[in-house]
Amino acid sequence: MFSYLSRTLFLLLLTLSFSTNIFAQQANFEAAERFTEDRMEKMTGDTEIYPRWIEDQDRFWYSYENPSGTHWYFVDAEDGEKRPLFDRKVMAAQLSEIFSRTFNHKELELNDFKYNVADEIFTFHVDSINFKYRLDNSSLIKGDSLKDEPNERWATYSPDSTWIAYAKNHDLYLMKADDADSTEYQLTDSGERWYSFQADAGDTTSNEKLRSVAEWFEDSNKLYTKRTDERNVKELWVINSLKERPELETYKYPMPGEEHVPQHEMWVFEADTLADTGGVKLDTNKEEWTDEVIGGAYFNNGGIYTGNGSDYLYMLRRNREWNKIDVLKSNTDTGETEVLFSEESNPYFNVMLSNLAIINDGEEYIWWSERTGWGQYYLYDENGNLKNKITDSHFVAGDIAKVDTTDRTLYFEGYGREANINPYYSQLYKVNFDGSDIERLTPENATHSISTSEKGNYFVDNYSRVDQPTQSVLRNEDGDVITTLEETNVSRLKEAGWQAPETFSVKAADDATNLHGVMWKPFDFDSTKTYPIITYVYPGPQVEPFPIGFSHEDETALAQLGFIVVAMGQRGGSPIRSKYYHNYGYGNLRDYPLKDNKYALEQLAARHSYINLDKVGIYGHSGGGFMSTAALLTYPNFYDVAVSSAGNHDNNIYNLWWSEIHHGVEGVEKNVQPDSTSSDSVETKTEFESEIETNIDLAQNLEGHLLLVHGAIDNNVHPANTIKLANALIENGKMFDFMMLPGQRHGFGSFSPYFERLRWRYFAEHLLGDYRPDKIDYNIPED
Repeated sequence: MFSYLSRTLFLLLLTLSFSTNIFAQQANFEAAERFTEDRMEKMTGDTEIYPRWIEDQDRFWYSYENPSGTHWYFVDAEDGEKRPLFDRKVMAAQLSEIFSRTFNHKELELNDFKYNVADEIFTFHVDSINFKYRLDNSSLIKGDSLKDEPNERWATYSPDSTWIAYAKNHDLYLMKADDADSTEYQLTDSGERWYSFQADAGDTTSNEKLRSVAEWFEDSNKLYTKRTDERNVKELWVINSLKERPELETYKYPMPGEEHVPQHEMWVFEADTLADTGGVKLDTNKEEWTDEVIGGAYFNNGGIYTGNGSDYLYMLRRNREWNKIDVLKSNTDTGETEVLFSEESNPYFNVMLSNLAIINDGEEYIWWSERTGWGQYYLYDENGNLKNKITDSHFVAGDIAKVDTTDRTLYFEGYGREANINPYYSQLYKVNFDGSDIERLTPENATHSISTSEKGNYFVDNYSRVDQPTQSVLRNEDGDVITTLEETNVSRLKEAGWQAPETFSVKAADDATNLHGVMWKPFDFDSTKTYPIITYVYPGPQVEPFPIGFSHEDETALAQLGFIVVAMGQRGGSPIRSKYYHNYGYGNLRDYPLKDNKYALEQLAARHSYINLDKVGIYGHSGGGFMSTAALLTYPNFYDVAVSSAGNHDNNIYNLWWSEIHHGVEGVEKNVQPDSTSSDSVETKTEFESEIETNIDLAQNLEGHLLLVHGAIDNNVHPANTIKLANALIENGKMFDFMMLPGQRHGFGSFSPYFERLRWRYFAEHLLGDYRPDKIDYNIPED
């Protein structure tokens, strides 16, 4: 018989068990499945258009998918005329006749759709057959079998379609585009693996045509290339275990503070020499920068510019510390190089928004700089002397949309100029070269994505907000709307119960800086209930994790499980706010975003009684994987559950570009032989040493639930980042969950739907207490 105490304990345990089952909230997996990103896209179709402007014209075509199928349109901007490119039913009938099977006119799979300017025809293929479509008489012409067509992925055509550049055995080659005999002209003979003219410098294929790193000048007379010497850079490896025999992949990967890093060279070749000339190596080295920190000078992929001709090439040269920039002008015949002007910007120069416009082949230059703390444009003369500011205010000038040299007008995108508009909303402006008459051309209170015509007289503008579906319009150079092209149709979404997310603003931990974000709620939201809150994070500083315009986000589905989901920025997160804002995290590769995120969640909970701050989840990918784990380990009494994927948990073994630019690197004089007093024994050593503890260092702090996920062949953030953290957690006796996704790179690819549902389950179990037998179908069926 049970004693009285035993019976009491038994009844208590039974009651607790019964209570747990009653009060644990059940996750609404069915609702989450209805509102995945893929399913929402099927209900709306495209959320913006991508115009394909025709070369040197104010005409373009585009395809657009909506609930009535895929449509193709042709637009003449000057006339404001939009018309179907072809009759879909007629096209389906013609294809049915050719293939002797039916075609659905709403879902025509016209692959590799392109416009041929010279012949004024559209080309595409269906199955394995090529087709041509004539716009002038609406005729469809059947071509050859696709498999009989040569694979030209290796070919880089000159703008006039006369030449083809390519690489073979790591050297650079040319051939005439119309040469039936395919005569090859070898331009270099010094190429080798890791010091190559091939796009894939590590390729070991022998005697195959491969894509080169060469680019053509607009006049087609010359081509240029950034050649990178990686021969001394250390190797890194991943193993693809899904191959029939597990396969080792080797690649070059410089880590912060290492002495041997990639070295950049600039080369120019003439197209009509047709001989092994070796080309012209431009004189772009800078010895004093090598003396400061071992590494030399670098050229960013976006930091190379050309004029209308090919006599000169313009480049942005930076040092390894990223705080010094030279604007160079090189003579492509002699290689002689001059410095037009220089700039120093500490702690680093923001190359993400940097821009150089060359006016009338070098008569003047327009240059972007943060010298006032705000990204602005400046005008320089032909000798590199500053003439005047073009923009001058407390906002950030972004990408150049158009330069009108005749009217001396600059068209550009800007952020934060108007006080009553979200500072993340992109607006289109124009201003005179002398800085006068700045004018906003996009009056709508929304973010605007601009695409400029080839002739520069018209703009396609996709504008939206998270709570306002996209409108796609055609504007002239004064900002007037010529015609509305498309409007995102959300009627089916609304019928399914969809509601737009909400925007909000809170203060950073300094109680002064405004932070912006987006909140998603369950569509059956009840303000009298309380919900766990989950924050989606990414630390920046190149971008922040919340959407600005209308889009379909994974957070919608996650919220339907029964959560309040938020994503927001933090100081140090974005370059479009100000230099102070995006430089805030310099020197601290872990802590800087955490206080702002925690403080923002506390403010939201104080504002909204339906937020349960006793149940806080956090997740992110890459830098967000790093940040979500750091939050759990830094504030273990605040954050309860983290799902961290592909995180760079130890920035000492991440790539040098990320770690050095945002933390710093320095040259330190060290004795080669410590006991020696000879000056010859002292040399400069490059040093990178983070004073901030890594996630691995904080492993002993884990108290909540942590799911670590990484792709097994991630060659961006190496799996060692997560494996080292797992090892530290084990050594500290901490329980956690860990999944390695086989055969997956940094973005998880086809495994993303599986991983999304894994994340659902993890938060449902540990925030809602829903431990029911699995209600998720991880084998996602195709609709």
